[in-house]
Amino acid sequence: QVQLVESGGGLVQAGGSLRLSCAASGSIFSINAMGWYRQAPGKQRELVATITSGSSTNYTDSVKGRFTISRDNAKNTVYLQMNSLKPEDTAVYYCAAEGVVVLSTPWRMEDYWGQGTQVTVSS
Repeated sequence: QVQLVESGGGLVQAGGSLRLSCAASGSIFSINAMGWYRQAPGKQRELVATITSGSSTNYTDSVKGRFTISRDNAKNTVYLQMNSLKPEDTAVYYCAAEGVVVLSTPWRMEDYWGQGTQVTVSS
């Protein structure tokens, strides 16, 4: 069993900063990529940023230059530093772990999602 636990969401004024964390735990051998997605009310879930085990990163255009994703492979933890927040960043942010090799017999590879954390940016 693999679990992703997110923390760090909250309410912040426009221009402020928040740092999200997501720790994966369980019978994990390795994780290929970790990332953050978000879903605003009435909208589809969208990719925010991803990072591979080799630290290659990818960002959606709207957050480039404001958000930074990082990862601690030893702790199976991914972070999202969000600066210069805007009201349009308001959403539930979900952590994702993709290509997780789970220690089981036989071994398997699966994707996992966190439960989501609310980020609200007031104008």
